[in-house]
Amino acid sequence: MSTTSEKAALSRTSNEAARHPAASVLNGARGHAQGGSSTPSPCQTSCQAPYQAPFWLPGAHIQTIIPALFSRLPLPAYRRERWDTPDGDFIELDWADAPNTPQPSSQAPLFVLFHGLEGSSGSHYARAFAAAAHARGWHAVIPHFRSCSGPMNLLPRFYHLADAAEVDWVLRRLAARHAGPLVAAGVSLGGNVLLHWLAQQREDAKILSAAAAISAPLDVHAGGKMLANGFGMVYTRSFLKTLKVKALQKLEQYPGLFDAQAMLATRNMYEFDDVVTAPLHGFKSAHDYYTRATVGPKLGEIAVPTLVLNARNDPFLPGDVLPSRHEVSAAVELEQPEAGGHVGFMTGPFPGRNDWLAQRVTRYLSPHLAKTHG
Repeated sequence: MSTTSEKAALSRTSNEAARHPAASVLNGARGHAQGGSSTPSPCQTSCQAPYQAPFWLPGAHIQTIIPALFSRLPLPAYRRERWDTPDGDFIELDWADAPNTPQPSSQAPLFVLFHGLEGSSGSHYARAFAAAAHARGWHAVIPHFRSCSGPMNLLPRFYHLADAAEVDWVLRRLAARHAGPLVAAGVSLGGNVLLHWLAQQREDAKILSAAAAISAPLDVHAGGKMLANGFGMVYTRSFLKTLKVKALQKLEQYPGLFDAQAMLATRNMYEFDDVVTAPLHGFKSAHDYYTRATVGPKLGEIAVPTLVLNARNDPFLPGDVLPSRHEVSAAVELEQPEAGGHVGFMTGPFPGRNDWLAQRVTRYLSPHLAKTHG
């Protein structure tokens, strides 16, 4: 999704959130954002402590919506590159190394970010990660999942929560062309896909020095139920608005690929995935898709140092399904703060800073670069 459409979708979410008990906080932040503000100061001591939500961001939904809608980080000057895929399609990658900007050395680490559902290089977290990588002297690239960079992809498919083959191809191609070490992070859906790849590849995933997954839906069945009920439907309607537009575009490319009326009638993500996502990607049903996409039970198979960061109040995943230390491998570091929302983690006094998450992840990745390439 483009930055404009992404903000439009979340704006609809914020309108419904205005009826939430914390509406005054949301409305105050909206007024500040419309008035403009300067770029946030670099994250300092707060990035070295466990995450704590500021008092003026009460509750999971406000902690999720405010950072997504009102990020004050500028859009990087990306350089776009198109790759033809082995199956006759294409993906587009945005590099944070546009001409006439300072460039890291060819031996500097390359940071790879896999975005979330309907996200892009323009998403608030992508901008924060690009800035954090640049500040450390790293290269940074955001590969887009198919259909997420703007133009519609060519094949009768999109992307999904267990699309590990796509990640494998992208990372191995990047490793082959980059002289320095690689690290990777994934956000939400992107985190789930990255974890699948790490678990499947085990020792062969060590083309990465380290990895991180943020707000990944580790139990897709449990997360799907949250998004299909109560306030979760607010997020669901925002996702479905853009997903249905894409589905109609895909039907123009491939008439009869799936039932258009059934797709338009879907009311939640499970129903949409049953009609569109599952059959287009080789799953028998949404239930089969969710079962095979659930990556939590596979975290014990990961061999690359990996941070798995989930807020316990994430409105996309219930805290009681998060894994315990004994359920993951020794290579996995679990971080489960009580607050933070879904890819939120804003800090500081009002109107807040959006850099805690990117600083936390890059701070985790850095020592592993020193160990493996010291």
